[in-house]
Amino acid sequence: MCVTCGCNDKADVRVEGEHEHVLADGTRVRHGAHDHDHPHDHDHDHEHAPGRHSHAAYRADAPAEVVALETALLAKNQRTADRNRQVFALKGIVALNLMSSPGSGKTTLLVRTLHDLAGEMPMAVVEGDQETSADAERIRATGAKAVQINTGAGCHLEAEMLERALLQIAPAPESLLFIENVGNLVCPALFDLGEKARVVVLSVTEGDDKPLKYPHMFRAAQLMVTTKMDLAPHVDFDVARAERHARSVNPTIRCLRVSSKSGEGLDAWYGWLRAMLRLEAFA
Repeated sequence: MCVTCGCNDKADVRVEGEHEHVLADGTRVRHGAHDHDHPHDHDHDHEHAPGRHSHAAYRADAPAEVVALETALLAKNQRTADRNRQVFALKGIVALNLMSSPGSGKTTLLVRTLHDLAGEMPMAVVEGDQETSADAERIRATGAKAVQINTGAGCHLEAEMLERALLQIAPAPESLLFIENVGNLVCPALFDLGEKARVVVLSVTEGDDKPLKYPHMFRAAQLMVTTKMDLAPHVDFDVARAERHARSVNPTIRCLRVSSKSGEGLDAWYGWLRAMLRLEAFA
């Protein structure tokens, strides 16, 4: 639940492959495609990963009861994210959380990536959208495994949603798992999913001041990928200025420029992905 915007108050989250039945008392019970044992305890203390933030941290004027609710909800999310992170570490899986506004080209970049790197490394995708399975179908057309999460009225993925999706997709050991978050530059930045790194995608068809308008998103990311570079000559977007803005809020962020259509910059993107896998192998 997102207390800041209330998006999940009426959310009906659906994960592909799950089955649900209603008990006599009205309780809804979800079942995945298979049962499994969790290599962890469900109740444990935890430390928040670096760079993770809570809604309450940004809302100093929030009533005490709202802050308490936000803290409890985000603590629950963090515990689940820590469980996801433990599973990824045990299996050598590199999970990458891709975040952006709608229409930035995340799915197109993933389709090109899956096509170009097919056979080089195992890859799978968790797709987050409010409705439809269109993006998951595009991913599966490449031959890669994909599972769709529909968040209904929700505007972001949460760790528990990913945990449920992992039951369906069962990513291979020592693989890349791309998590394509719901298109939104606000709430996804605040919810740890257990990922290895966060990638913020910005297209040249947007404004080059986005890093200043949405600083929490760019501050939380390790990499900014500017997409649709083939359109750069035709739009009023200053790529260098956008990168300066990103570094002004996050001095350590790395910036890449790519075009999924022309192939510009994809070698650098693929090199970064390979490096992430190598780092995990030696962790």
